Amino acid sequence: MDNNIIAKRVPTFYFIGVTTGKSSINKVFPLWMEVMGRPDVVLEGVDHTIHDDPENYRRSVAQIKYDPNSLGALVTTHKMDLFNATRDMFEYFDSYAMVTGELSCISKRDGQLRGHAKDPITVGLSLEAIIDPGYFGKTGGHVLCLGAGGAALATLLYLINKDDPGDRPEKFIAVNRSPGKLDHMREMVGKFDTDIEVEYIHNSDPSVNDGIMSSLPDYSIVINATGMGKDTPGSPLTDQGVFPRKGIAWEFNYRGELDFMHQALKQTDSRELRVEDGWIYFLHGWSQVIVEVLDIELTPDLFAELDRAASSVRAK
Repeated sequence: MDNNIIAKRVPTFYFIGVTTGKSSINKVFPLWMEVMGRPDVVLEGVDHTIHDDPENYRRSVAQIKYDPNSLGALVTTHKMDLFNATRDMFEYFDSYAMVTGELSCISKRDGQLRGHAKDPITVGLSLEAIIDPGYFGKTGGHVLCLGAGGAALATLLYLINKDDPGDRPEKFIAVNRSPGKLDHMREMVGKFDTDIEVEYIHNSDPSVNDGIMSSLPDYSIVINATGMGKDTPGSPLTDQGVFPRKGIAWEFNYRGELDFMHQALKQTDSRELRVEDGWIYFLHGWSQVIVEVLDIELTPDLFAELDRAASSVRAK
């Protein structure tokens, strides 16, 4: 066993992120453990710098792999970097992890360390709570996704796999500040025969993003999947950006400065815009990972209980 492994005295669930201490999950987790009948399980945050040294990721995964009381983890921000740094340490990956090359969930079962990419499921459940079936076929809206990391990848993967053509947008535009994630997305899309036109734009200038957004048809969905407004300051748009008429502005974050969301809120009347934050995404994201790690069935009734418990402590 690695000398750096700490033998935990109680069952421990890890949250691997950047600013884990600021997350609402710190208040929500103990309530959820009561609901799930596991009040013995505690939450521990592990903060890594963005694009951390691979050895640091390996130490975090080794703690889970070799300590019996380290049960598993939810991973944010570092999903691709952690996958690349620790791939050889796992005995099992689910199909989404293999396709996307990312990890959002680490669990253990039957002596195996298991890696999962839960985001395609999480995004799907969240999007289904926001739009009606056949939305894209009825409206002709496109998707502009600002950011091309794990959440963006999962969104596109979910849409590609929708069977009904009305549930798939004609066009999906991905914009990212660095080319690597766009290349990774392009590689993933190449594995599928899809009728969605995917455009990859390498750009870091918010005013250019304004221009891209201005060309969208009515009813389009604009997503902030950059982490800006939470992990890093600012917004991928300027205050002069005009959202699509009758469209949806979806902020994947639910905490932080949320500059993108506040920009959108100013246009709810003038552009007949719907604005959604990341709270439902937060609920689905955490619940999907926790039930995987604890090997619990997530029924609709259980999710409703978890929703009520989390909402009771949500910051207003």
